[in-house]
Amino acid sequence: MEGKVRSFRDLKVWQKGIELVKEIYTITKSFPKEEQYGLSSQMRRASVSIPSNISEGYRRRHVKEYKQFINIALGSCGELETHVVIGRELNYIDKNKENLLMELIDHICRMLVNLDKKL
Repeated sequence: MEGKVRSFRDLKVWQKGIELVKEIYTITKSFPKEEQYGLSSQMRRASVSIPSNISEGYRRRHVKEYKQFINIALGSCGELETHVVIGRELNYIDKNKENLLMELIDHICRMLVNLDKKL
């Protein structure tokens, strides 16, 4: 059955979240060594939080709790957007990568809002 959601792994928003995590990990590898426990770590945690909260909310099996976890994921998107801007301002992220990340984050945010409305 195509389109049927049997697991959080079937959710396109969760899949996009995993894609974002991989992008963030790749980009932060090139950050200066002194950022290992600073901005790099913050960006990685915020990105991981997005698909993690989607999956945790899904597993809770209660709509009210699921919506709460979707909102936490949205908050992590906002946090990550700020980190990307800071990374760009510090010249750790080039303009093309910044645009790519912002588009991906925005797409995930819109998907999360739509998911929340459907619940």
